[in-house]
Amino acid sequence: MRGALTAALLAASPAAAQDQCRLALQLALDVSASVDAAEYQLQLSGLASALLDPAVISGFLDGPGPVALSIFEWSGRFQQDVLVDWTMITSEDDLTRIADRVLRATRTHQDFPTAIGYALGFAATRFDSAPPCLFQTLDISGDGQNNDGFPPDAAYDHFDFSGITVNGLAIGGAARMIEDYYATEIIRGPGAFVEYANNFNDFADTMRRKLERELRVLILGGLPGDGHLR
Repeated sequence: MRGALTAALLAASPAAAQDQCRLALQLALDVSASVDAAEYQLQLSGLASALLDPAVISGFLDGPGPVALSIFEWSGRFQQDVLVDWTMITSEDDLTRIADRVLRATRTHQDFPTAIGYALGFAATRFDSAPPCLFQTLDISGDGQNNDGFPPDAAYDHFDFSGITVNGLAIGGAARMIEDYYATEIIRGPGAFVEYANNFNDFADTMRRKLERELRVLILGGLPGDGHLR
C-alpha cells in the first residue's frame, strides 16, 4: 500500500505535490522509571523549545507539502499515552499550539520499565491512522535499553514497518553505550540515524538537530541519503 502511494505521488503534477503531505512524523518520548521528574520536565520543555526554533519552523513549513505530526509518551508494555494526535502543520500557529500542549502535559506513568519493543509496535499501528503522506518517520527518544516485554527485533518482525524510517535520540552517559544500542537495535530504514544527548540538559539542542535533519526538504523521486538498513 505504501509503495503504491509513493509511486502515485511521484507521478503527480508539481502542483499536486505541493498540496500532498510529504511526511508523517511521530515523536515518542521515554517516561520510564529511569526518567525522574526533573528530567521529564526537561524533556517537555526541550521538545517545546525545539518545535519553536526558527530553523525547525522553516523545516516544517518550507518544504513541498505539509507535515503531519503526532507525539506520544511510552514506558512499560501497556503504558503509551498520546499527547498530540495527528495534526497537519500548515502554519507557525499550529506549532505554537502543539508546543503549549506539550508544556502543559501531565505525566501519567512514572514507575514502569523500558519496553521499547512495545513502543515500536504502538507507533507502527498509529501510522495506520496517519494522513496519507509520502514518507513516514518515527523519532524515538530514550535513556535505556529494552528491559520489559519483547525486544525491538521482535517488533520489526511482527509489525508492518514497510516504508517507515525509525530514528533515535539516545540520552546519557559519557561511555555512549546507549548511543551504540540505538544504532544497532533501534534505528531502521534508508537514511536512519541517531542523535546523542549527554544528558537531559542537552535534550532541547539534540531534539532541534534531529528535527532539522528529519525535516530537510525531500527530493521527489529519491530517498534520504544512505544510512542504516534492516
